[in-house]
Amino acid sequence: MLIAACFGTFLEWYDFLTFGALAVTFGPLFFPSNDPSSSLLASLATFGVGMIVRPIGAAFFGSMGDRIGRKPVFMITISIMGLATLLVGFLPTYAQIGILAPILLVSLRILQGFSAGGEIGGGAIFLAEHAGEKNRGFKTSFLQLMGPFGILASTLQITLLQGWLSAEEFQAWGWRIPFFVSFLLLLLALYFRRTLEETPVFQELQTRSPKTEGQLLNNFKDPEIRKKMFLLFFCVSGGGAVLFFCSQVYLPIFLKTTVKLPVELVDQLSVLSTLFLVTTIIFAGWLSDQVGRKPVITCGLFLGAVLILPAFWMMKTTGSHLPLTQQDIKIIGCIMFGLSCILGLLGGPQAAILAELFPAKSRNSAATFPHNLAAGWIGGMSPLIITWVNEKWNTLAGLYYPCIFLFFAAIAWTISYTETSVRVCGCKKPYK
Repeated sequence: MLIAACFGTFLEWYDFLTFGALAVTFGPLFFPSNDPSSSLLASLATFGVGMIVRPIGAAFFGSMGDRIGRKPVFMITISIMGLATLLVGFLPTYAQIGILAPILLVSLRILQGFSAGGEIGGGAIFLAEHAGEKNRGFKTSFLQLMGPFGILASTLQITLLQGWLSAEEFQAWGWRIPFFVSFLLLLLALYFRRTLEETPVFQELQTRSPKTEGQLLNNFKDPEIRKKMFLLFFCVSGGGAVLFFCSQVYLPIFLKTTVKLPVELVDQLSVLSTLFLVTTIIFAGWLSDQVGRKPVITCGLFLGAVLILPAFWMMKTTGSHLPLTQQDIKIIGCIMFGLSCILGLLGGPQAAILAELFPAKSRNSAATFPHNLAAGWIGGMSPLIITWVNEKWNTLAGLYYPCIFLFFAAIAWTISYTETSVRVCGCKKPYK
């Protein structure tokens, strides 16, 4: 069950993040311009479009999950994502069909975002409802590894392709290969997901009330659920999304374009820091079972608020020393590891909190909508916002955005969140 649930989520992340990993490549192919910065911004904007529509998918599929069950929604969302990603690999470029090329790319990106809204968040609910109450943070933390693994798989694949192919070959056709590979992964994911059983929590709901219904509008009418949805949106999902897209999506772009480090070096460091993130997420999930969700996430939010700007400044300063020494590379690598560690503090307990905050009958919609709204509108647009501000003022001014956001999220979380870990608070009611 764990493998089946996680593999599908891995595919969603692989499909979704391969686009981000190829943002620098897509710029001249689909958004040609005399200014490389304009091409990159247009490519990042297309990446952001997929994130903007995620809440729409979350609202649609979240309500469907409350109404017809978690498993059917899983099958639908992964099929849409897989097919949309495959079609990206077949797209002609701007040089071949002109303005129609970016229009088709944006359309497929919207379809990706729509399906991701039902998968990312819904997967956490599914696994948490199967996990039970004991060590829920540790068990569900494995689902949070699918984002790093998705990045790892796409980055490794692109690195290998760039090593095997010349720059001209990769730019001409090599970039399409990761999208073709996703179709094989889709077939495997569909095979695994056919074996999944509906969650016992939803089965119990159907036994008590066979006519289940979507709860999204009712969630906004309930003041307690509305408050928890805001906490999830602003603190857990918003903070996690900002950290994720800063450290895992924007950081490699920053090192390649602003610091101008060799592409191969950046990809190698990204792989190592992602592997470190994997261990951090598992540890943070386990730690949240021991000491509670609140202190672990609070530390992640405050550390992110304080350290993101100095971290990027140090990497820019260190990378400006040419030629790079082994000491310089080690410094940049350690900073990337540190940012991964901070992200892990939020990622580890996140899946457990998604389930623990809300009652079972409204859990799917109450959790997936604010989670995807935060990931899409706050996190997904952050690479574009940060890059645009940095380019406009030729500084690191854009990084004040994540720092300020994380600071206020930390304050709100500290003041308003009531512990939901069963081991720490001893209360089972928020989950049931």
